[in-house]
Amino acid sequence: MRTFPLIALALFAACGPNRTHPDRDAYQPAEVVPLECVPNLDGVIEATELKTAFGVPVSYLVNPAGGTRPVDVVGAVNPQGQLVWDYAVDYADDQVAKLQAAAPAGKWWASSFPAAQFTTPLDLGGRIDGVYSNDGSNLLLLGYASSVESPPEGKTLVIYTQPVAIFRFPLQAPKEWISVGEVRNATVRGLPFAGRDTYTIKVDAAGIMELPDLSFTQALRVRTTTLIEPSVGASIVRRQVGWVFECFGEVARATAPDNEMNDDFTTAAELRRLGL
Repeated sequence: MRTFPLIALALFAACGPNRTHPDRDAYQPAEVVPLECVPNLDGVIEATELKTAFGVPVSYLVNPAGGTRPVDVVGAVNPQGQLVWDYAVDYADDQVAKLQAAAPAGKWWASSFPAAQFTTPLDLGGRIDGVYSNDGSNLLLLGYASSVESPPEGKTLVIYTQPVAIFRFPLQAPKEWISVGEVRNATVRGLPFAGRDTYTIKVDAAGIMELPDLSFTQALRVRTTTLIEPSVGASIVRRQVGWVFECFGEVARATAPDNEMNDDFTTAAELRRLGL
């Protein structure tokens, strides 16, 4: 009897009747979810273009606490006639601060601000919560409080008798307003406090903001001068210049040392820039 090599037997064993492969559907990619906000670069920021995103960390490059940074808040005009603020210098000692908005629910101070819609830290260390609402026409600062009820430096709870309008929509240049926050029966670092905070806010220019990791066209320059008048003690003048962009919010901020008198200050006690 003739025998086949084992390899041939293996091949025959693998053979069988023709099988019809099933038709398979073509791959369908997941639906692309449209972005909630897309900049239209019209130099105008509507309330809908500054929606609060809860739980989304935002990273800022900042100088170390106690240090300073040289700044040019005036800017320069490029050959195309555009105003440019060049903040793209990469400082080796920059640090990263991560900030994010949160809902008021669960905060120890929540019952003191029944109209609150969200909170974000006022300071980069996250020690003081700013408490806000947005009524569609204004971004309102209702007051501020220590992030925990009993910090080592003492509790802070400041409620403005009338909210302060930080932004009046639409934001566009030129635009200017004054908003006053009266403070009564407050607590600052565990001590009784009363006084008045007067905010003078100017949206006075639009241009290109150059940062180390990003570049923004049609950023709006917003100058905020706050006169802090406590019932006891000397008044303080605080100046800051921020740059705001559609859908992103504030992308950079330079804060002068207290009682700086020059609107176009050249040294910042704090420089924060959106970055990695």
